[in-house]
Amino acid sequence: MFSRRGKIFEIEKDSGFATRVLMLSMPSALVFMMLVALHLLPASIAIMAYSSIVLFNLVWLFPMTFELQQLKKYIFKLSQEGVDNIDNPYMSETETQDIIDAINEMHRFWSNKAETLEAQTISDTAVLDTLPDPIMMIDKTGSILGANASAHKLFGENITERKIEEIFNSNNFINAVARVIAQESDAENLIFYVSKRDNDDENKKLYAHIKHLPWVSKGRAVAVVSIYDLTKAMKIEKMQSDFVANASHELRTPLSIISGFIETLQTTAKDDKAAQDTFLKIMGEQAAYMANLIENLLSLSRIELNQDKTPDEPTVIQPIVDDVIHALSLKAKEHNIEFETNLSSQIKPIVADRGQLKQLLQNLCDNAIKYGDSGTKVKISAKMQETIPLSTSYQVAQGPAVAISINNQGAVIGSEEINRLTERFYRMQTHKDKNIKGTGLGLAIVKHIIIRHHGNMKVTSSKRYGTTFTVYLPVEQPSA
Repeated sequence: MFSRRGKIFEIEKDSGFATRVLMLSMPSALVFMMLVALHLLPASIAIMAYSSIVLFNLVWLFPMTFELQQLKKYIFKLSQEGVDNIDNPYMSETETQDIIDAINEMHRFWSNKAETLEAQTISDTAVLDTLPDPIMMIDKTGSILGANASAHKLFGENITERKIEEIFNSNNFINAVARVIAQESDAENLIFYVSKRDNDDENKKLYAHIKHLPWVSKGRAVAVVSIYDLTKAMKIEKMQSDFVANASHELRTPLSIISGFIETLQTTAKDDKAAQDTFLKIMGEQAAYMANLIENLLSLSRIELNQDKTPDEPTVIQPIVDDVIHALSLKAKEHNIEFETNLSSQIKPIVADRGQLKQLLQNLCDNAIKYGDSGTKVKISAKMQETIPLSTSYQVAQGPAVAISINNQGAVIGSEEINRLTERFYRMQTHKDKNIKGTGLGLAIVKHIIIRHHGNMKVTSSKRYGTTFTVYLPVEQPSA
């Protein structure tokens, strides 16, 4: 009974052990005192009998007091470390051992509950963070209790525990949230604008759905706000609208010229041989322009149609460069321009769409001839690159890449114009002034081919070194 691993007498001072022994012995002491006072019992025998009772109480109360003290220490350690990190204390009393077993079982039960709840919370948070649209939980004061990763990305990392009006400057949105919180409305839907942040080019157009949580939900959150960013969709819609308008305009002009000449040839120039030759030549040029424009539009559509399809064809750069030079040799000769190539022998084959890669290089080399000065050279070089420069608008591939540069000597391109070169139908004013023909779609096609291949393109231009377009194409495409 008293075996306690060498700690038999480690009773805490404030355990009340001595007090309990004395209190339990007190009635006996009073009885013996009365017997001695009435001379019914000798004092020596009374003292011996009382001492025996005290000793009995000590022996009887000690195990229980000691084990209660051990039980208290065990419960404290259990709350700090957990049942798996400490040893079960040995209890000789059945009652205390039963208490220990019950405590352990209860601790395991609530630990499992806590682990399940934590795992569910982590899982729910992970699911919310994968959603592309911002979601926020609001309490009854209008403060943001929590938000998913998309909300933090769109509105800032420090939005939690801040009030709605500190984040959004739209009165319509703030009032809608207030109505839902006050239960004046079960749900609100609205479109509103927020001012641009430092890294944004324009104000954002947002659609918000604000929903009051049902009464069965627990916790501080009373409403959930889900937001959809309409800005990108509006940009795409505007781009499509502009594309149709520009394409219509580009086709309308040559059609008007051809129609006018046809009318002239049918009337006033009906018998004028010289005028007919001149007009037919111009009509042929305009028809060729329209055919080229339509071909570029179709090519751009085909590229966009396959934009999400990863290229998978092993491609060697050298033969493609040779094919492009051969195809453009006559045009280069007409412009008194020569090709010069410098392709590193270390270039590896790349995974690409061979047809699109040829179209990319042909567009760049065609532009280099078209806008280069007579008597100069178009220099084509290629070498291995450890990494692809990062893009601010799309994800580039990781790992080694081939860097292909096309350089020519011509008009210097300003930094603002460089940023607009890949816009559809954009043409520099200097080229228009020189009456250099073009559809304004060649570099847009190049851009979409590069995006499909997870590459990048950099443009530099100076009077001394000329204009250089450098295309970076990865050796291996990222896995889907």
